[in-house]
Parts: sequence; structure tokens; C-alpha cells
Amino acid sequence: MKRLFWMLCGLSVALLAWGLYEAIFVAPTEATMGPIQRIFYWHVPINISAEIFPYANMIASIAFLATRRKNHALAMKLDAFAIASAEISVLYVGLGLATGMLWGRPVWGIWWAWDARLTSFLMLFLLYVSYLLVRSFSSSSQAPVIAAVLSVFAGIDIPIVFESITWWRTQHPAPVLRGDGALDPVMKTAFLWNMVAWFFWGCTLIWARYAIVRREQQIAEREAMEALEA
Repeated sequence: MKRLFWMLCGLSVALLAWGLYEAIFVAPTEATMGPIQRIFYWHVPINISAEIFPYANMIASIAFLATRRKNHALAMKLDAFAIASAEISVLYVGLGLATGMLWGRPVWGIWWAWDARLTSFLMLFLLYVSYLLVRSFSSSSQAPVIAAVLSVFAGIDIPIVFESITWWRTQHPAPVLRGDGALDPVMKTAFLWNMVAWFFWGCTLIWARYAIVRREQQIAEREAMEALEA
């Protein structure tokens, strides 16, 4: 398993490097915004992954609630996956916000605007920060239940994030991957490479964090058994 993990890490790094090459050296410079537009090749793929990983967390959380009294072993695995996917969701949503701000400063002249897309995406970030705070600092047995409720709210927020730029025409640019905003074929190729790279890297990180959380769970259970026996 370790060998497979390191192979996946190497593949992820190779994909990220190739995506970087495509974005910097192959994709043409956008006529209106110039070089700053190249942030698009990381910002949008990261954001798409940031809207997928929370659903993995929500599904695992709901499944945990359904199995925690019937199948303890399965419930613990689901809980570990929920924690891992929540952590990577926070990372990706945070990166999405950061890359958006890096784009906004030279294009809009400001780092932040209370735009519909930005505000709903910030809500997603805060929901998952709250999720991790509950899991990290609450010793109550109800912490996974509370966190699962937060994950459901995050799942509700994601369609709002996705559709916000069509429901409310505010400051954020209009969609470029659907409708009339078609990309140049070379730009689309660079975008797709980065989409695959960032999603694959996120999945690799979730797997790594899942393995670590499972090990922590097993150690905690063993220590609890030893304490009972003592």
C-alpha cells in the first residue's frame, strides 16, 4: 500500500507539473486581461474539486449516522473518511478563495467584494472550518452528529455557489465553461489537464488523511481497551 501511495503521489506531482506547463507555456495569453488570466487554470479546477469533495464528506457523514449503532467497524471507517474529506475540502475551498483574491486585486482593484459567488463560497469555507473545530475541540460523543449536520448544510450551499453567477449577475465573471462562454480549444486543453491534476491530487490527499485517521482511531480504541482491563 505504501508503494502504491507513493506512486500516486508521483503521478499527482507529474500531472500538476504538466498542468503548470500547459497553463504557462502552451495556452495563449487572453486578449482582455493578459497574463493575470492564467490564474483561471488553477482557480477554476480547484473550485470544481472544492464543490465535489464536500459531497463525499456529506455522503460519508450520513452513512455514518445510519450505521453507527448497527455496524461499529463500518461506522468508524465512514467517520474517518468524513474527517479526511472535510479537511481536504477546507484546503481546496481556502485555495479557491485565495486564488480568486489574487485574480481580483489586479482586475477589480480590490482583494474582496461581497459578490454572490464569493459570499456563498466563503460560507462553504466557514461551514467546514466549523466542522473541523467541532471534531477537534469537542470531546462529546455527539460531535460527529453535529458535524454531520454541518456537512448537510455545506451540501445545500454548493448548488447555491454553483448557480450564483447565473441567478445573480453581480461582480463575478459570467460562466465560461457553459453557455456562450466557450473556451479556445488550446485553453480548454490546459484547463482539463489542471482539472484532472488537482482532482487527482485531492483524492490522494484524502486517502493519506483517511489512513492516518484510521490509525489514530485504532490507537485510541486499543488504549481504551487497555484502560478498561487495567
